Amino acid sequence: MKKRNLGGLEVSALGLGCMGMSEFYGPTNEAESLATLERALELGINFLDTADMYGPFTNEELLGRFLKGKREQVVLATKFGMQRGTDASFRGYNARSEYVKAACEASLKRLKVDVIDLYYLHRLDLEVPIEDTVVRCANWCSRARCAIWA
Repeated sequence: MKKRNLGGLEVSALGLGCMGMSEFYGPTNEAESLATLERALELGINFLDTADMYGPFTNEELLGRFLKGKREQVVLATKFGMQRGTDASFRGYNARSEYVKAACEASLKRLKVDVIDLYYLHRLDLEVPIEDTVVRCANWCSRARCAIWA
């Protein structure tokens, strides 16, 4: 598999977006999803992308189970900023600093990792100036456990 440089991270030219493993495209099957993730890794796909809103939350939990014993083989990306409730309701966009910190901590816990390789804003929050989000993310992620944020 060809590799590419993504902000200092070496990622496979093909990545695997994991959203459909938890919702949106019909019934889900955890065994099938885990087998797909395993096969992707075997084929050299090391770039896995998820978000806290997928499931909601269950997609990150799925990846957390998959990553056990494989963390060093994977470049892990997850997103924040589209807030959902545990009942799957959409609660809006949120890029406020207190949410960014809480969302990052929750993602780390669900993913069962110490570091998120790429942590990025899923959708722009029009109520929060992008400059504020950028400054807050830079400050939080430099102190927290995100290799790169965007």
